[in-house]
Amino acid sequence: MKMNNSRRFNALLFVLIACNLVYGQQATETASQAGTSATKDAVVTDKTGNDADNARLDALREKGSAALYNLDYEEARRIFTEMQREFPNDPQGPQSLAASLWLQTMNDSRRLQSSLYNSKSFYAKSEDKVDPKITEAFKNYTRQAKELAEARVKQNPNDVQALYALGSIVGLQAAFAGAIERRFMAALRNGMDAVDYHRKVLKLDPNFHDAEVTIGMYEYVLGTLPFPVKLFLKVGGMGGSKKKGLETLERVVAQGTRANDDARVMLIALYKREKRYNDALKFARELADKYPRNYLFRLEVADALLTQAALDRKANKETASAETEAFGIFDSLLREPSNAAAAARALDLIHYRYGESLFALGRFDRAAEQFIVAAKTRDAAPALVSMAYLRAAQALDLSGKRNEAVTAYNAVLVRPDVYDMYAEAQRGLHSPYTIKTVTNENR
Repeated sequence: MKMNNSRRFNALLFVLIACNLVYGQQATETASQAGTSATKDAVVTDKTGNDADNARLDALREKGSAALYNLDYEEARRIFTEMQREFPNDPQGPQSLAASLWLQTMNDSRRLQSSLYNSKSFYAKSEDKVDPKITEAFKNYTRQAKELAEARVKQNPNDVQALYALGSIVGLQAAFAGAIERRFMAALRNGMDAVDYHRKVLKLDPNFHDAEVTIGMYEYVLGTLPFPVKLFLKVGGMGGSKKKGLETLERVVAQGTRANDDARVMLIALYKREKRYNDALKFARELADKYPRNYLFRLEVADALLTQAALDRKANKETASAETEAFGIFDSLLREPSNAAAAARALDLIHYRYGESLFALGRFDRAAEQFIVAAKTRDAAPALVSMAYLRAAQALDLSGKRNEAVTAYNAVLVRPDVYDMYAEAQRGLHSPYTIKTVTNENR
């Protein structure tokens, strides 16, 4: 049975998202919440046998996690290296170092912005390559972490901390394989292993809500598949529900201990997919307030505001306040006072997202200007440059500036082919981009 390629890759993406930010570990007191002696016997409640050590480990993890969410990768790795040195037998040190590499690679290549995943071209063949040294370091860290977690499971098969760590580690491997190495089937296999490990955790301790992040995403993914595929999988004992998946992730936000913000990040992407932009806006605002140095959350706020505004405008509703707030966010990010600020190092993405927002509102002339600026920004991510030239060409076509559009399409063709940009550009050269094309590609 065949599945449409774009749908298949879309499903794989959500398996990856389910795992890619889950680098935190549950607090050690889960057993006391479980409520049954059987569960208490199954759970290892003390990682080191020393309350002071446990507190120190938790403090390092929380401090490093906050640095990661604020995009301070060097500080995060300094903290995680310290964690690894002080607790050499705990998988969290190398696991967290691997997560920091993964997240920085995604950010440097401008792939942490959820809106970029909405284009089916993201899943196409790409010549966008990652530094082999990063790949080697990531695999070394995940191997170390996995060996440490497996050793603990071998000693006690019911150690939920170790089982949770194993699920998170193979989840990271899935994310890296899919979004960085673009090995989608390998990513799917690892993603399924992550689900299996976290199901074991929940069987041992139903109150270990952090493990439900992976389960919730799994439910949602299966719920998005075409009916014939869902029927085929159901025969094999695999079923899912978008509603149940969303409810599971919402439960993690409300009751989780370490993965609450991870669940918020994932729900932002899923709410947008479900056209629940106001719900996405709520979580984006919460994260932007909590992590003020993370420009990505501010971009998510602007994106949710303007996407909802585009819908409201079609319904003849007032949109001025939302548009003013969103454009104010873009303008403030472009005026970041410190050259050391993360936003100042991502002007290409900010201009690109500004262009996408203007495009969605039908302001094609201004959108084209922002796309061109994104493409010409110093040290812009190579893949984003190609995307920016393509989107500029499409906006120029919609503005009636065919000659300028042709120039922009040709600018794509002299660059390396990423995300099937050549095919898109060649179609644009053959015939102008139209509103019908916009309708088909949006969301």
